[in-house]
Amino acid sequence: MDLNQSTYLLVTGASRGIGQEMAHQLAGQVKEAGSVLVLLGRSEPQLEQTKAVILADRPKLTVHTYSLELATSKSEDFARILDETLSGIDSNEFERAIVVHNAGTLGDTSKHAHELGDIEILEQYYHVNLFSALALNREFMRVFANQRKLVVNLSTLAALEPFSSMAYYCTVKAAREMYFRVLALEESSEKTLVINYAPGVIDTQMTLQVQSESHDPALAAAFREQRESKSMLTPQQTVLKFIQVLQAQKFNSGDHVDYRD
Repeated sequence: MDLNQSTYLLVTGASRGIGQEMAHQLAGQVKEAGSVLVLLGRSEPQLEQTKAVILADRPKLTVHTYSLELATSKSEDFARILDETLSGIDSNEFERAIVVHNAGTLGDTSKHAHELGDIEILEQYYHVNLFSALALNREFMRVFANQRKLVVNLSTLAALEPFSSMAYYCTVKAAREMYFRVLALEESSEKTLVINYAPGVIDTQMTLQVQSESHDPALAAAFREQRESKSMLTPQQTVLKFIQVLQAQKFNSGDHVDYRD
């Protein structure tokens, strides 16, 4: 896959961690002139920091930032962002459009599976981690109906295997990955390429949360041991591998590709 094209690139959760690194490294691959990068996240100051780092390397790149609360986001919010960032631009001018569905939260790992059941909490959690991704993807597919598209879902091994104390995370990631697999099945792979990328165990705030609050002492200890032994991956390492996976393109649309593959 040749990423050096005029590209519309949208990354969610771009204010820190993997999303920030995805935005930085992908921005370094696309054609600088004529490309547009859109950064979505909760923290405007952190988004601006991401933008500044990218523009220091790619000053001709057009970069937009949007602070958005996914817990209350609607299709109209994403439609507005797409329309505003394409103001005065014909979407057909782009050779490729890429969306990276990275934003997500872990959920309460202090809860056992049998304790889940508060509908308001579940609705909010699924809104952040599933419903918002579907709403954004619908608008992205609508706006770039005629372009070659790359749709990236940041997945996890937890989408395929159960982990004690991670009922929130496992269920929502499994649902999200299945949606993107269906999307891949229904869309022509020549026009829309979908990948579910599992980045491995990363030294981020999310793994720190598991380590500190999980009700499963074995899981918490495993994360602590990996962190202390420095065997966890960095965002830079996993995103570099992701770029290599894209360039080699040995996967089929909709595949689950793990860092360890």
